[in-house]
Amino acid sequence: MSFPYYDDQLSAERLRQVYEIAPPRVRQYLDAEIRHVLSRVNPSDTMLELGCGYGRVMLPLAGKAAEVHGIDTSLASLHLAQIYLAGRDNVRLACMDAADLGYADHQFDVVICMQNGISAFHIDQRRLIAESLRVTKPGGLVLFSSYTDTFWIPRLQWFELQAQRGLLGEIDYEKTGNGVIVCKDGFTATTVTADDFRRLTVDLGLDTTISEVDSSSLFCEIRIPRFPEHG
Repeated sequence: MSFPYYDDQLSAERLRQVYEIAPPRVRQYLDAEIRHVLSRVNPSDTMLELGCGYGRVMLPLAGKAAEVHGIDTSLASLHLAQIYLAGRDNVRLACMDAADLGYADHQFDVVICMQNGISAFHIDQRRLIAESLRVTKPGGLVLFSSYTDTFWIPRLQWFELQAQRGLLGEIDYEKTGNGVIVCKDGFTATTVTADDFRRLTVDLGLDTTISEVDSSSLFCEIRIPRFPEHG
């Protein structure tokens, strides 16, 4: 999950600014993602968020789940997360690569990778999914999200605001389109479509659901089968 842009250029306070300047439609999208995940969480669950940043998503999750772990490759973001999540004794933070998790098998009830992290991490997506499945308990759930095609205009407007504030490089409009945003400083933001999710999960043989939330998020939910009972 090591992508220098998020480790250096877009981390900690600068990352928090990205969400502070989000326009109303984007805020609706961000809230809808969290509500969707919370609807899948039980109070007894132990959760893991991949790419937790400064703890934006972990905070509401910690109010429902028994324990929430968050990993990121940015030490600066994790330091801010410690401050942001202060007072929550059921959160755990670690500097770790999502494609090489330092956790034992079958450790978490729910693993999430939200807000297009599956693209934003710029790592092998099949390996990311495989690692997420490995650390999930039998009967557990893995959730990945990306953007819907219909959310293109609000998403682009949000990135334009970020570029105007100097949080991102100037957008290269000649190369931007079809779900891809390219900045002149080398930053590129892609998406994962429903067909992409199907291609990535077709060989898993697991219960997989792809659904739209709020006409903005595309969620891929993978359910891990329970171990067969003996007796």
